[in-house]
Amino acid sequence: MKMRTKISLALLALTAVMAGCQTVKGAGKDIQYAGEKTEEAITK
Repeated sequence: MKMRTKISLALLALTAVMAGCQTVKGAGKDIQYAGEKTEEAITK
């Protein structure tokens, strides 16, 4: 494989991994927020 192709594939993989991390991080924040609001509603 040519060096340019290898670099392109590596950058594409890195981009996919970084996007996935951001998605999981955002989902975690959403779940945490929902849990906090549920807890507040229960304790009222």
